[in-house]
Amino acid sequence: MLTRNSADVIVVGAGVVGAACAYYAARSGLSVTVLDRGPVAGGTTGAGEGNLLVSDKEPGPELDLALLSTRMWCELAGELPPGIEYEPKGGLVIASDEAKLAALRVFAAAQHKAGVTAEEIAGDRLRDLEPHLAPGLAGGFHYPQDAQVMPALAAAHLLRAAGDRVRLRLGEEVTGVLTEGSGKIRGVRTASGPVHAPHVVNAAGTWGAELARLAGTELPVLPRRGFVLVTEPLPRVVRHKVYAADYVADVASGSAALQTSAVVEGTPAGPVLIGASRERVGYDRTLSVEVLRRLAVQATALFPVLAGVRVMRTYPGFRPYLPDHLPAIGPDPRVPGLLHACGHEGAGIGLAPATGLIVARSLTGGDQPLDITPFRPERFQGAGGGLSGPSAA
Repeated sequence: MLTRNSADVIVVGAGVVGAACAYYAARSGLSVTVLDRGPVAGGTTGAGEGNLLVSDKEPGPELDLALLSTRMWCELAGELPPGIEYEPKGGLVIASDEAKLAALRVFAAAQHKAGVTAEEIAGDRLRDLEPHLAPGLAGGFHYPQDAQVMPALAAAHLLRAAGDRVRLRLGEEVTGVLTEGSGKIRGVRTASGPVHAPHVVNAAGTWGAELARLAGTELPVLPRRGFVLVTEPLPRVVRHKVYAADYVADVASGSAALQTSAVVEGTPAGPVLIGASRERVGYDRTLSVEVLRRLAVQATALFPVLAGVRVMRTYPGFRPYLPDHLPAIGPDPRVPGLLHACGHEGAGIGLAPATGLIVARSLTGGDQPLDITPFRPERFQGAGGGLSGPSAA
């Protein structure tokens, strides 16, 4: 029975990953309390572009997770209200010269063997898909499986669709993790008092390392900052998710230094979103004029029409980064009753449904939809690391 101070499972974090964990746990018959020190989607989710991508992932565990989530998002689009703005618009990866096109060709061929659909587009055909692209580009690849949602609304609707098995408690910071003498989880402590449950899910995003420490273990999650530019509302100038080939390498990089590569997409509401930058600077939210300049230059190189468009606002966000670029998903054997669902970096929105399903089946003992060994949280045991940030969500 779900009461204010007890449940079958506590999910810490009301972003889209936490919402997906709560949704699938509730569908499995469990009672869930979702705690967050802020609002729904108040962290990384609210600063995201809503990407549901397979195009930027090389063959391996993350791509397998993305392909599963892609199918699940299609199903969710039919179950959740249209307000999540699910749009299966496809992605278009652009090569500016023949060398980059050849590299994309090799990358796409490997992805094809893993189940990804990708079609090579010759340079003289790019404008059939995107009429406003710059001339003279070597070519690219079209990925019809790429899609987009409005992330904050997706999180909110997942929580709402979970029904009365989920109790949402916002503005409540987790200040401690309660354990029995044996070390097994028995709940969490908040300023309002204890909340009891035999299981706690760490879906605290960039603060996942802090919550792990409260539970007496470690997970080396670091914040990786990025900026997004938002233009004035426009007619549909950009039809797909369009990005330069360099973006794939930036996603896979572990460098702490600033990296920028053009990512441009339109939205149903009209504004064009422009990214993407990556740098590890802790939780510094200072506006970087250099980052914004680079993004604007790279975006207008792809779409010259944007040179005359006003940018209405810009905002930073922090991706929850783990050193091997794979999220931590599933039970933590070091703390019985603790599960992790964090460290997805910039792919959390896309990977949320599969993550939620894995967590729910871990809680209920069900068969997993794929091999979760690569995502085991204890793989970093003894590696140290971790950047202390604010208290857990």
